[in-house]
Amino acid sequence: MTSNALLLQAVHDAARVAGDIALSYYRRGVSVESKGDGSPVTIADREAEQAARGWIARHFPGDEVLGEEFGYTAGKGRRWFIDPIDGTKTFVRGVPLWGSMIGVAEGDTVLAGAIYCPAVEELVTAAVGEGCWLNGVRCQVSSIARLEEATLLTTDDTFRYNPERAPRWAALARQAAVARTWGDCYGYVLVATGRAEVMVDDKLSPWDAAALIPIITEAGGVYTDWRGGGAVDGGDGIATNTALANSVRRLLYRAAG
Repeated sequence: MTSNALLLQAVHDAARVAGDIALSYYRRGVSVESKGDGSPVTIADREAEQAARGWIARHFPGDEVLGEEFGYTAGKGRRWFIDPIDGTKTFVRGVPLWGSMIGVAEGDTVLAGAIYCPAVEELVTAAVGEGCWLNGVRCQVSSIARLEEATLLTTDDTFRYNPERAPRWAALARQAAVARTWGDCYGYVLVATGRAEVMVDDKLSPWDAAALIPIITEAGGVYTDWRGGGAVDGGDGIATNTALANSVRRLLYRAAG
């Protein structure tokens, strides 16, 4: 059985492989296509995922893989999750707050996760029992306990998939010191490293959520979906530091779909 310490290194390495490929296309004027759901995709997304899949196949042959661009590859044992570029809309506009995400699970438990944001040179990794690390230095969520002092983040404050949530978010945001849409995976990086206190998303796929679970929890924070669960297939997400977890969720859960 592979130890969590080894998986911590593995997600680090796989995320770096994907992110470095993506970075090689960043601000190079790549063409953008639309997928069936209307979301954008580029050659950078596809090649980054292929590189990560190749790395996993070499180092963990036979494991399952689920990726955003190429779907499910059957296997036995662990399941790997790949989001080659989280924040493709950001990526194609030349904004640096995008990242490559890798998670690995055994059964229903995500054991390790990584978010690599190469354009800002930040790599966050975590594994169960091994802590959370930013560029090799242990990191943790903030201790801020008052919304009036907190920074709140979301990817899209229109909440287009569940518009009934927008007023509840707006009421919460009005109480905060700062409310911004520094979203996608970078918002979770900010929470895990103590630079923001709350990050919420209206829609998350399993390859979006997997890495977040160990990163936020090993940093000392709380990660749930909008109904209080914590599975990779919850469909949405709320990440907070521990001090604000209950008060934030009391407000937001009432808006859950």
